[in-house]
Amino acid sequence: MSKDGMTYAPKGKPNPVVKEGEFQIGVAALDHGHIYGMCNGLVEAGATIKWVYDPDSKKVDEFLETFPNVQVADNLQEILDDKAIKLVAGAAIPSERSKLGNKVMRAGKDYFTDKTPFTTIAQLEETKHVVEQTGQKYMVYFSERLHVEGAVFAGDLINDGAIGRVIQVTGFGPHRLNASSRPNWFFNKEQYGGILCDIGSHQIEQFLYYAGCEDAKILHSKVGNYNNPDYPELEDYGDATILGDNGATQIFKVDWFTPEGLSTWGDGRTFITGTEGTIEIRKYVDVAREETGNHLFLVNKDGEKHFELSGKVGFPFFGELIKDCINRTENAMTQAHVFKAAELCLQAQEQSIVVSR
Repeated sequence: MSKDGMTYAPKGKPNPVVKEGEFQIGVAALDHGHIYGMCNGLVEAGATIKWVYDPDSKKVDEFLETFPNVQVADNLQEILDDKAIKLVAGAAIPSERSKLGNKVMRAGKDYFTDKTPFTTIAQLEETKHVVEQTGQKYMVYFSERLHVEGAVFAGDLINDGAIGRVIQVTGFGPHRLNASSRPNWFFNKEQYGGILCDIGSHQIEQFLYYAGCEDAKILHSKVGNYNNPDYPELEDYGDATILGDNGATQIFKVDWFTPEGLSTWGDGRTFITGTEGTIEIRKYVDVAREETGNHLFLVNKDGEKHFELSGKVGFPFFGELIKDCINRTENAMTQAHVFKAAELCLQAQEQSIVVSR
């Protein structure tokens, strides 16, 4: 397991939903390492990466080491002008993600971006308008649910009624800072959006999905810089309390305080309480027991169960996304869900109380 969350890029078993060359994609903006996870998932589902573009040739060369035989575009427009391209995947600086996506969609292609998808409400509203105008998709890589087998299996259990109605979700999203390896934009709040907007987006998206909420309200949120005075715009801690439209609630916290001694980049966990049982997901490590992730603990009327899920569940989102792009369906994730998760993380960020600086 990587010790740096920025390079987290899970690999699964190939499970193509299309023939080779049938679904061709372009890749643009390699600012965040999550682009590798995004591309792994799409390629395993059958996508063919035809083009890559980034103004930084070093980033392109590194990309080609992992994905050889991809054509290098001289500029973004070269990708957008290619009628064979169905979707463009990108991991731009967060504040630039919506601008890139709007350009992609206006060119008649679907867009798949790293989280967080927006850093301002104005960006969100503009992109909603572009989606309505173009009919294209603006999809988001919420990796902590979509690219974690334990999290995928939790969703399956909930949908099968294993714990009844979900009434509460508690999320823990610690990350290792690795400050010396981070780009300058990572410490500029205008560019990264704030901790609740950024890594908090994973937590809010999971709540909406697991609890089956179409809307929610931010009851309370706070952020702080407790231990990084050299980076005054960095928020190294954040938390929030949320009430869903169906009465379910969420409490979550995110931070940059993973201890050096942990074997991976963060001990991400999710606790889900239902009316008939509970689920705990230990996503990336089982502390002091197993240096493997994807441990799920289920307790319900049938007793206590521990599932070790690595290599057993797969990542169905990517194949569903490809089929959605082809068939114009919404089985992988609805556009309304994407926009609501984005809106709530922006609201949590805007409303947050600064508790330490």
